[in-house]
Amino acid sequence: MKVIGIKFKDGGKVYYFAPNESENYEEGMQVVVETSKSTEFAYVAFLPKEVDDAEVVQPLKPILRIATDRDREQVRRNAERKPQAMKIAQEKIEKHGLKMKLIDCEFAFDGNKVVFYFAAEGRVDFRELVKDLASTFRIRIELRQVGIRDETRLLGGLGPCGRECCCAGALPEFRKVSIKMAKVQGLSLNPGKISGLCGRLMCCLGYENDYYAEASKKMPKVGSEVATPEGRGTVVSDNMLKMTVRVKIEKDGALVYRDFSVDDIRFKSKKEEPHAEGDEEDVLPPELAEDAPAPEQRERPHKERAPREGRRDKEEARKEGRRSRREKGEQKGEREGRDRADKERPQGERPPRGEAEPRERQGRRGKGRRNREERGEQRERQDRPAREHKERSGGKEGAGEARPPQNERPAPQGE
Repeated sequence: MKVIGIKFKDGGKVYYFAPNESENYEEGMQVVVETSKSTEFAYVAFLPKEVDDAEVVQPLKPILRIATDRDREQVRRNAERKPQAMKIAQEKIEKHGLKMKLIDCEFAFDGNKVVFYFAAEGRVDFRELVKDLASTFRIRIELRQVGIRDETRLLGGLGPCGRECCCAGALPEFRKVSIKMAKVQGLSLNPGKISGLCGRLMCCLGYENDYYAEASKKMPKVGSEVATPEGRGTVVSDNMLKMTVRVKIEKDGALVYRDFSVDDIRFKSKKEEPHAEGDEEDVLPPELAEDAPAPEQRERPHKERAPREGRRDKEEARKEGRRSRREKGEQKGEREGRDRADKERPQGERPPRGEAEPRERQGRRGKGRRNREERGEQRERQDRPAREHKERSGGKEGAGEARPPQNERPAPQGE
């Protein structure tokens, strides 16, 4: 599909429009286009070209005409109305006592609508303000709340570099910026040095981040030990633009600082990870082999691998733990199944003899059975004298009379 690039502000986002085949366009030419809301005055960003249909948002709006002197006069009159509109809107805001900061206003090309941009900490009820402004201007009124970065983009200004803010002059849309970009580029993490006028991280941190991310992979880490043509030393700083490294070397009891190219030093790459004790060895050129310590004299990594027997014992312990947890889970499932079966049985119906009961219930019943047996033995000891007396007398008493009164004691056997 053939499209032409159009932007409504300098440094703004580029939109696709359908070009008029009967007209010739140039970059920067002023045109009048049709948008979904109204007719707007815009500029040509790039000449017509073919793009994939998936990149176009349908329906594609057309370019109505190339701007005329009458169109430019209309734009000039709208710009002259802006200061008075801002003053009136600010007076209305103070009249209604609203906590909002008026930032900018923009008239539509045909002059039938005005948009006011404001910033506020939270939600603002501006319904009465809109009614008051509509009765004053006699046109459509729209209020839009923007964030702190959009506020800087609308107002503009000069950044710490002395140039116009990127968001206002050269950035079509905001990009994601993180503190990690500043760390990769070796910048100071002082918020005052890496923040823009909006108080957020500067947008320009993302411009060269890809280069610094690739360059940092080729540089040694600060504080690491490297091998240089003058001996082994410690990295003090990196210069990723010149690809040089400053190394601190100890010679004859004194510390010497030297700058070396990355190609002249040897170090362990950040990508490499040692798989065993003997894998972490620097590859040195022949001329530096004499300065390098023998393999047995090198310091071992601070984390040594555990002996094989210890690792095997740990693995067996983990397997035993998994096995015991699996057995406990099976036992728990059996108990839950027996409990469900017992609950589904009618109340008062005991399980058939021989059927396994839940362990908890078996434990409770076993305890109750032992208590009953103990009480039975105690009662038997108490009733023994009464039974012996009954046997001697030969009487046939009822079950209720088998036990003598508490205040009577059985006669001795000698009587």
